[in-house]
Amino acid sequence: MANSFFPSVQSYYEGTRWDYRWVWGVRNTYALHFGYYDEQATHHVAAVANMNKVMAELVHIQPGEKVLDAGCGVGGSSIWLAKQLNCQVVGITPVESQVRDAQSNADKQGVAAQTAFHLADYRKTSFENASFNVVWALESVCHAEQKIDFYREAFRLLKPGGRLVMADTFRNKRPYTEADEQQLRSWLNCWAIPDLDTAVEHEAHAAAVGMVDFTFRDITQHTMRSILNIKEHGDKWRWAATFLNKVGIVSDVQVSNLWGTIHQYDALQKNLWCYGLLSARKPE
Repeated sequence: MANSFFPSVQSYYEGTRWDYRWVWGVRNTYALHFGYYDEQATHHVAAVANMNKVMAELVHIQPGEKVLDAGCGVGGSSIWLAKQLNCQVVGITPVESQVRDAQSNADKQGVAAQTAFHLADYRKTSFENASFNVVWALESVCHAEQKIDFYREAFRLLKPGGRLVMADTFRNKRPYTEADEQQLRSWLNCWAIPDLDTAVEHEAHAAAVGMVDFTFRDITQHTMRSILNIKEHGDKWRWAATFLNKVGIVSDVQVSNLWGTIHQYDALQKNLWCYGLLSARKPE
């Protein structure tokens, strides 16, 4: 079934599906996202699970609450929330293969009854008003051209007193010099990200739709191991991938994805972006 949600995002994730599965270990972790490293989580598998724990603790998710996993990927966070916190989770994604993979993964993990996955656009869903206790967004809002569209829909979907939690990448200021903007775009274009907003801009979006109690924390230091890990993959494979692309074995999307790992690191070295954790609440 064809759909018109985020066409560049669909192409990116469909085109890199097997790269994430085998290089980033998604076949085992169900996690496309960065890990949160600390004293307890010192390796990739533990760190990607720990990111879920950190997000859940920030907004005090309780057993039995209903969560919208907005941009669910292949279901990793949805499965974690169902297994660890006994939540009822609805995951949505614009990528058709991810819906199938998420359903399969949830079934393997024994949480099919607590989870549901749908092809949908988190900027405009068909769910009823006030359907969820929590809206969860892990490295997904970056793909929205206008971030406020996500906030507007999240506010509509949250019950009074419901919470929003997000972990994602954020630009550190706006504007940069043209050279720095180009440096940032050289990474974002590789990963189907139209632009990043600053934390201040995100706070303004939350306030504009009526959310309160906005918090933001820069957690770049806790994700640095993931950033370095993907850069190492890029350094190792980009030239081979470029050659294999010329003979038709590796796609343009796959080559671009690898170069994105290098450009992302270079942009971070210039302090153009950070990795952040934020929360907000819909008033009672």
